[in-house]
Amino acid sequence: MQPAGAELLAAVERSPQAAAAHDRAAWVGLFTGDGRIDDPVGSRPHIGGQQIGRFYDTFIDRRQITFHPDVDVVAGTTVVRDLTLEVAMGSSVTVMIPAVLRYDLRSTDDGWRIARLRAYWELPTMIRQFLGHGAVSLPASLQLSSALLRNQGLGGTAGFLQGLPGPRRRAKRRVRELLNALGVAGRGKLIAVAHSVAAPVTTPTGPGILIANVDCRGRRIIAHNLFTDSRPTPHHANSVGLH
Repeated sequence: MQPAGAELLAAVERSPQAAAAHDRAAWVGLFTGDGRIDDPVGSRPHIGGQQIGRFYDTFIDRRQITFHPDVDVVAGTTVVRDLTLEVAMGSSVTVMIPAVLRYDLRSTDDGWRIARLRAYWELPTMIRQFLGHGAVSLPASLQLSSALLRNQGLGGTAGFLQGLPGPRRRAKRRVRELLNALGVAGRGKLIAVAHSVAAPVTTPTGPGILIANVDCRGRRIIAHNLFTDSRPTPHHANSVGLH
């Protein structure tokens, strides 16, 4: 039986709730024992409770993160969210990060848990916003650098920065061409990170989110998934994958 969309959305919504409450145990407990976080996609993943706990300590603990959702899509046991993340890094620096979050959920004895979280957002864009604050961003920058080194070490810090490179412009062009070929309209938001592009779209049946993977040079699309969500009552959604 297909799970109810409301159940899956409730499981996902517990993530921003726990983050806002700065409840580390509750946030880490949202994941399965072998849960995985790719945030941003292309950076070194965090796998298992210990690493996910260190992820929390590095990126969530001392920040105020507010989710501004636009569209939620439920497809099978996957929830994909088109949103903007408002991240307050100290009293003087706030950045607004356009993002797409993909949650793959798994049913457990304790309810739905997150098996994998993939966050699509552009690290260079965030850095430019951050530096745009000028000298007032220095304390927040030092705090983030200290947290990275303390919780992730040199290897983990380098792993986080793996989310920087990628053929972003070329990959976005390929995805625009794909949207035209599929006959769906983009909603003005294309996020390219590493070798992936996330694009909220409007399909003939309603809103959707396309996630595509490109080759290392961004010259061709090697796989894509178009997640669609029509939300009648009862809720129904589907995912179409083409390779």
